[in-house]
Amino acid sequence: MVRRWVPALVLGGMWWWAVLRLALEPEHAGLVEGAVAAGGWGLSLLPVHVASAVRPEQGADEAVTDPVDRTDISS
Repeated sequence: MVRRWVPALVLGGMWWWAVLRLALEPEHAGLVEGAVAAGGWGLSLLPVHVASAVRPEQGADEAVTDPVDRTDISS
């Protein structure tokens, strides 16, 4: 558990440092602070709540069928 939380806390601290430095002292903030702040904000846009689901294995006798009948599509 420590391996997961320590990097998250360090990176979160770096992001807050960059954001606060940009907000409080913009004349002294540089490219690194801007990149860290923008990168952290960009990561927040990722859908990290999406995870792959474990699906039960299908046997050879179970056919995969399409629930939608596509025979009525005109060309």
